[in-house]
Amino acid sequence: MEYKTSVNLAGVELKNPVMTASGTFGSSAEYGEFYDLGCLGAVVTKGVANVPWPGNPVPRIAETKSGMLNAIGLQNPGIDVFIKRDIPLLKQYDTKIIVNVCGKTTEDYCEVVERLSDQPVDMLEINVSCPNVKEGGIAFGQKPEALEAITKEVKRHAKQPVIMKLSPNVTDIAEMARAAEAGGADVLSLINTITGMKIDIHKRAFAIANKTGGLSGPAVKPVAVRMVYQAAQAVSLPIIGMGGIMNGEDAMEFILAGATAVSVGTANFANPFAAKETAEGILDYMKKYQVEDIRELIGAVSAG
Repeated sequence: MEYKTSVNLAGVELKNPVMTASGTFGSSAEYGEFYDLGCLGAVVTKGVANVPWPGNPVPRIAETKSGMLNAIGLQNPGIDVFIKRDIPLLKQYDTKIIVNVCGKTTEDYCEVVERLSDQPVDMLEINVSCPNVKEGGIAFGQKPEALEAITKEVKRHAKQPVIMKLSPNVTDIAEMARAAEAGGADVLSLINTITGMKIDIHKRAFAIANKTGGLSGPAVKPVAVRMVYQAAQAVSLPIIGMGGIMNGEDAMEFILAGATAVSVGTANFANPFAAKETAEGILDYMKKYQVEDIRELIGAVSAG
């Protein structure tokens, strides 16, 4: 039996539903030493801004019992260096390239999107968890009206399909999904990290200089699966699910909940082969249950 693992995201065909989560796959140069990245459906870059961002002060990472906290602050070299250095590295591999875009104003986002319009990248993932400086630091992704507005504006400037990456730090994820859809998003990705905190009781100090950080890893998976399911019920857009995926079995939860594709993030730090092994695990699942086409499993969870 031939097993079909390819999925389609807004007209972009991925050979399998597995990609890397933004911020966890620094560059292809690092992970390309371990395996051929061409075995993945796509590689998602670290956040790229219109100008270099220095990020937050250290310490910026703290381990938790079932994941990690990070407050990197989207440190990146800016769009000029990214185009010159990173895109040529990624083009070496037979995989799709998705660029994560960050900014502090709508204009920042649109500037990066325009700069990428003639570049050989396949999709744009818009990180709306960035603080909107014009609105007093409230993230674009925390108010439905702000999310819809920035989605509309980004779509006006984008040549590639637009993925809106939703924040879980909201009351109603379905409402946010509908806002992104109303703004013209082509795809949704969720979840981003959950705000958390860790205190070093021996130093009586915050473990991260920023005080709070984004919690990721296995601890957030049940929340992420629930939110992907709710978003899938609320909109007709394809969804990329992420949050604590460590292997193929974890990925299958997201697919059955309604995700068309999945991203592997924090697991890459513990196991550089995690994304590759997740893709293999999905195929193993299909073989075990004799499912010929992965698309038969998308949203196939049964209430019974």
